[in-house]
Amino acid sequence: MSTEKQRDHEQPFADALVTTASANLPSRFFDRFMFNLHPADATAPSLILGAGAYPPRNVLDGFIVLSTGSEQRNLRLSTELDDTDGSSIGPLSWQLLEDNERWALKLGPNPTGLELDLEWHARTPYWLGRVEVENEGDEPTSFEHLFQSGRYSGTMRLDGKDSDVSGWYGQRDRSRGVRTMSGGQGLHIWYQAQFADYCVGFLLVEDRSGGALVLDGAIMHESGELDYVAAVKHDLTFTEGNDLVSGTVDVTAQSGRHYVIEADARVGGGFMNGGGYDGQHGKQRGKDFEEFDVYPFDGTVSPRTLGSALTDRCARFECDGEVGYGILEFALSRSSSYSYAPSRPSAE
Repeated sequence: MSTEKQRDHEQPFADALVTTASANLPSRFFDRFMFNLHPADATAPSLILGAGAYPPRNVLDGFIVLSTGSEQRNLRLSTELDDTDGSSIGPLSWQLLEDNERWALKLGPNPTGLELDLEWHARTPYWLGRVEVENEGDEPTSFEHLFQSGRYSGTMRLDGKDSDVSGWYGQRDRSRGVRTMSGGQGLHIWYQAQFADYCVGFLLVEDRSGGALVLDGAIMHESGELDYVAAVKHDLTFTEGNDLVSGTVDVTAQSGRHYVIEADARVGGGFMNGGGYDGQHGKQRGKDFEEFDVYPFDGTVSPRTLGSALTDRCARFECDGEVGYGILEFALSRSSSYSYAPSRPSAE
């Protein structure tokens, strides 16, 4: 496996979704975006929303994952791509206002009780990489992966109560290409710790022996500097249900700067199974499909019990006395051949 980094934006990322079918697109091609939204103190409510186009399959789908503090409300949407203009699905709509700088997001009335009228605007440059993997007997994995830190302006209405979300943090994620990897992974982390003038963002995937399959990312500064990640060590604490409680990551940047970051992830929620991450994306479900459900925060739902262990947890971070907030995405393999082991000694 290799991850080729995009340096200095030599080939700027074309931000608009690819929504037209083409004979040149592989059958498993996808183009997805995801945004998260949370208060500046990592308390509920926190939100992850996204949508994706699958032109060779004629599918457009989307999702809402809302954590209220006592429960998680999930809405999954799908329709036929050629029946849309590629900028909305059900109550969710989006508009690219400026490439890699501004997006508008709207959510109308729906079963979650959440409505939105937002603008996301970048506060740092983006990190962009490409993952290339040869898959025996299958299409090769080849996709672009981008993430970028931003803030919101606009309003949110939850259960009839209006809130001004101006200044709330939000990380966005874009993936475009063919992603067919499965099996053999142990730990997955997508880490986005946002501080006042920078964001520590990286993707780490380990095999079941603790070896790094993917490690890439950057310290994204509001000044415009990208300081690429050179090494990461971790010491995380999980429940018996594989849910994250807290943990330390030790990040070394290529500049030589060093970040030791503590995370408190006890707020709950962010189970991405609710957004269709259990293999539902890109499936043909006909026109105007909608599915809603609720996960209670009573201990009955955990990454071990759901179809997908992937969790995007809103967390409180602390680094060198400075407090930050953001998303710590994680997943542990549920294979009997895997047991989590820290790579950063606890006594270090």
